[in-house]
Amino acid sequence: MNTAKVDKVIEPRDIRHKLGLNQQQFWSKIGVTQSGGSRYESGRNMPRPVRELLRLAHVEQIDIQRIKRDDVDIVEFLKSENPEAYKALKKEARAWRKSR
Repeated sequence: MNTAKVDKVIEPRDIRHKLGLNQQQFWSKIGVTQSGGSRYESGRNMPRPVRELLRLAHVEQIDIQRIKRDDVDIVEFLKSENPEAYKALKKEARAWRKSR
């Protein structure tokens, strides 16, 4: 599956087309109905939480079903309490991801 890149403005229809998904496939991945997604694609204002879920799932290609509160807490803890360890782990994770 291709990775869609976006700037600050998220155009869901463009992202969906780049990924080659129909509306049902695209919107259900973030818990939005096909009809709701169709309204967003037609210009209806998209709430920020929906926009962020769209970005995480379809732009960053993160499986949001796998994210747990503990994961977020660990990241926040490392960022605030040991930023050097966070930076080192981030660098290693990127290298690991590229090697897969």
